Amino acid sequence: MLNERDLREVLEVALSHGGDFAEIFIEKKRNTGISLEADRIERIVSGVDVGAGIRVLVGENTSYAYTNDISKEGLKKVAAIVAKAGKESKKDVTINLKQIKYTTDLDIVKMPDSVSIDDKVELVKRANAAARKFDKRIVQVTAGYGDAVQEVIIVNSLGELVQDTRIRSRLLINSVASAGDVIQTGYEAVGGFAGFELFDNNVPEEMAEKAARRAVLMLEAKPAPAGKMPVVMAAEAGGTMVHEACGHGLEADLVQKNLSVYAGKIGQKVASDIVTVIDDATLKNKYGFLAIDDEGVPGQKTVLIENGILKDYMYDRLAAMKENRESTGNGRRESYQDRPIPRMTNTYIAPGKSDPKDIIRSTERGLFVKKMGGGQVNTTTGEFVFDVAEGYLIKDGEIKEPVRGATLTGNGPEVLQKIDMVGNDLGFAIGTCGKDGQGAPVSDAQPTIRIPELIVGGILND
Repeated sequence: MLNERDLREVLEVALSHGGDFAEIFIEKKRNTGISLEADRIERIVSGVDVGAGIRVLVGENTSYAYTNDISKEGLKKVAAIVAKAGKESKKDVTINLKQIKYTTDLDIVKMPDSVSIDDKVELVKRANAAARKFDKRIVQVTAGYGDAVQEVIIVNSLGELVQDTRIRSRLLINSVASAGDVIQTGYEAVGGFAGFELFDNNVPEEMAEKAARRAVLMLEAKPAPAGKMPVVMAAEAGGTMVHEACGHGLEADLVQKNLSVYAGKIGQKVASDIVTVIDDATLKNKYGFLAIDDEGVPGQKTVLIENGILKDYMYDRLAAMKENRESTGNGRRESYQDRPIPRMTNTYIAPGKSDPKDIIRSTERGLFVKKMGGGQVNTTTGEFVFDVAEGYLIKDGEIKEPVRGATLTGNGPEVLQKIDMVGNDLGFAIGTCGKDGQGAPVSDAQPTIRIPELIVGGILND
């Protein structure tokens, strides 16, 4: 492993042509992936990937290259390449490094490396068996297990040297139910900054039954009505809405490129008075937890919208440098092969004061969304379309029969302005967020909320 002197020499080469900032990101990742389909294990992938990326910033321009050769000489060759982004002739640079230690008080009981492949395969098989056992109309089950242990060293020309170890585990289950010409799916997932102990409290059989139950329930459900109506979104629906329709638009790089509907609106009212939106990397054991981001900046809690007023955006170092401010600790990358960009971590609408039951009781009619599906959003305009994975009609203040095929269409900023009730609960969901071809583990959440009017796609009434 490289010592501090070696790292310093590499940085000095990277700045030898007059760059403004240089950084080395060294990564060693051990991961396992297991997928099951059609009652059999389809794939088992396990391996180790080691490499380093070197970045040089010259003004607002980035020069980035990566390599699997993490010897001193190998890194110096890459550093010499990215150094040429500088405009000056060769010059001597001296950097003094200081190691910064961050303590993460997390209790990882069962490191993924300590658990056998057989035990991980058995976990997936248990989920498959439970889902298929639930109902004879379950015709297909797919399940996927994954874990990763990522060790990183980040060193930069500011003299900062930090190290971190990230441990994440997850399990995904999808059930398909069929009756006649109707096919419906049910999905359930769990993940966290945790080891194999994650499954002590998230039992695979219980997760599988939830997924199967949802598929069968939607199989029996009536087609959803269409039109404008009140929508109540349960906390357990997950924070897809806040993540997609709001979160991406609050990432500073999109704001600076004027690709966000929230650009230039700091200090303005962009949501209802009862809406507060937060990105918090410090939430222990959540899937998007970070002690430090991928630029060595400590994970932070950033209030983005407070009582309806836009307060801040999410920044990495480069976006922060453009505005002469500090990073919010949102610089993230998929691996050493990628440059860091502003990304969410754990993003959520903060709980309010209303009892979720009162929110239902005070809604005469409408749609109750218990689980969100996938969707699309245009960050420039805020327009979105989302699928409803599990929904019910609300009649006379009560949750009634299930409906299928519902979609939600609207504009993110407009929806945030309309929210008139926010529950005192909070439900999290996990995901792999995609941006610029990179994936990043995140979680998102919301309380039970009510939107007095939203376009629901379904079956138009005569």
